Amino acid sequence: MPTPSVALAAIAPAAAATTARATSVDGQLLDLMLRLGSRWVLWLLLGLSLLAVAQMLERLWFFARERRPAQALAAALASLRGEGAAAALAALGDAASMEANVARAALGHAQDGSRSVEEHIAATVERERLRYERGLAFLGTLGSNAPFIGLFGTVLGIIRAFDDLSANTAQGAAAVMTGIAEALVATAVGLLVALPAVAAYNVFARHVESCAASADAFGHEVLAWMTAAPNPAAGPSDPSHAARPQQEG
Repeated sequence: MPTPSVALAAIAPAAAATTARATSVDGQLLDLMLRLGSRWVLWLLLGLSLLAVAQMLERLWFFARERRPAQALAAALASLRGEGAAAALAALGDAASMEANVARAALGHAQDGSRSVEEHIAATVERERLRYERGLAFLGTLGSNAPFIGLFGTVLGIIRAFDDLSANTAQGAAAVMTGIAEALVATAVGLLVALPAVAAYNVFARHVESCAASADAFGHEVLAWMTAAPNPAAGPSDPSHAARPQQEG
């Protein structure tokens, strides 16, 4: 049985190391990481994943409401060819889509000239693009950084596992392996959160680009018909006002 003096001699170095660690800057950081652990990273990733799912559902609902009204656009273009810009605006009705809003911007400024109409088309496309891309930056950022958040949780877990090993050497490698296995869960969760976010971001970004290209093409088609017409705001010309041949004297 060890004497009290021997026991005190064995405890003294550990106490001195603990005191030194508590007074140094890196020791204080280590204590902070040990107290935090990796569990809070899992809760953070869970919260971010719920926000990502909510954002995906919101964008899906938005794009479903803003789908391309093919019939209304075809009717507006037919009215523009036959009756003029005012009739084309009426044919659009309350259709909600990027193409419809671009067409309204073009038809609403028909009397301002082709150059003005072209600028309004470009401005409306960019404004609609911002509206369509709302929330996509969050999905892209989460998809890019969620694995790193999970890796940070893994690092915290490994630090704690090695600290547990230094405090309890009797269990040996078993304590370290168990701690590392628990820490790697954070990396797995980070990847699980990142993959759907990246996939959704790519799909939505592609859809926005497709809508912007379609809206720009339709706007220039409207502009082409307005430029070809003598007076796009007034509709087709009246045959009674057609030029008559001069009567011979």
